[in-house]
Amino acid sequence: MTDPRSAADSWLGQVEESTGRLLRTVAGLKPDAVAEPSALPGWTKGHVLAHLARNADSLVNLLTGARTGTDVPQYASHEARDQDIERDAPRPLDAHLADLRASHERFLAAAAQLTDDAWAASVKHRFGYVFPAHQIPHKRLLELEYHHVDLAAGHTPADWPEDFAVAQFRKLAAGLAGEAGLPAVELVADDTDDRAVIGTGEPALTVRGPVRALTAWLSGRSAGDALHRTPDTALPPLPPMG
Repeated sequence: MTDPRSAADSWLGQVEESTGRLLRTVAGLKPDAVAEPSALPGWTKGHVLAHLARNADSLVNLLTGARTGTDVPQYASHEARDQDIERDAPRPLDAHLADLRASHERFLAAAAQLTDDAWAASVKHRFGYVFPAHQIPHKRLLELEYHHVDLAAGHTPADWPEDFAVAQFRKLAAGLAGEAGLPAVELVADDTDDRAVIGTGEPALTVRGPVRALTAWLSGRSAGDALHRTPDTALPPLPPMG
């Protein structure tokens, strides 16, 4: 049985490390980089940075709800979320960097106020599903690691911590197991010996490579061109990451 506080503390430590990596990347950008395209269609680097800062604040709302026992929405509305990102995206790089630091500190401060009982409380994601509060730091970690890659500023899936890549490989592959309309594919991670089968039917294709590269493909962060395929055929299109 998962101990809520221990799980939260473990993920909080990873969030701290991940945020440090992100801040170093952002500090190394040129001032005009905020207007450059990111890897996300229609979003500049400024959009990605604004989203990361506002996401931290949205998770503060969920932490506050867990602490107080009240239903605090993650965002005021879907429209407000999008408007805030559009508003903040064009800001100077220094403003983005300061905002990322400040929102991270607010997130840590809010987390530090939770009791053991509060970490076990239920909160509601902006999409409506309910989950335990101790998973909030993990959701922040996902935002940081995936969107650091989406920033298209030199940080790639090859830079993901192995434990992050392995955990995501297993989660994403499990989510695609039995996926209707997806032909069965056997996945083999050469560096960790992780294996999985996605799709339906008997696998007619085996895809091998480092676990980070496999996770990049499963998460839509790579076309999978560097993965080894047997037989040497095209990879099937995957549904968007949920």
